[in-house]
Amino acid sequence: MEGQKYPEPAVGALILNPEGKLFLMRSHKWHGQYVIPGGHIELGETIEEALKREVKEETNLDIHDIEFLLFQEFIFDQSFWKKDHYIFFDYVCRTDSVDVILNDEAEEYVWVSSGDAMNLAVEHYTRVVIEKYLEKVERGSKIWQGKM
Repeated sequence: MEGQKYPEPAVGALILNPEGKLFLMRSHKWHGQYVIPGGHIELGETIEEALKREVKEETNLDIHDIEFLLFQEFIFDQSFWKKDHYIFFDYVCRTDSVDVILNDEAEEYVWVSSGDAMNLAVEHYTRVVIEKYLEKVERGSKIWQGKM
């Protein structure tokens, strides 16, 4: 929390590939658990610009069909490597590629079905994102079923 005076807005991307599989990456910042890519919003940057930038920086993937999913509050939770206060704006989106190049924020990645994702060591906030996505799919929305 060094120097932090206000909650920091951050973005997260639940990415679906052309087969409808989800992208998850294992991160040392989250104690080796699987997470979605994302990060802070820079001053003067829109949320969507931040989402695209963070995904590109962390995975080298380009994303599109971006849809808001939910927001979450993260207040000094020990699941992260440092004590911070964030407000997460989480989105679901698509990519046309599966050619991932990870930066130093992740050790490995997987493309998994939503059902298989829940069997992995998924970090709590990411688990909430996946559950919310599955809830939308179950409601029958074409957007959430991969028919954008």
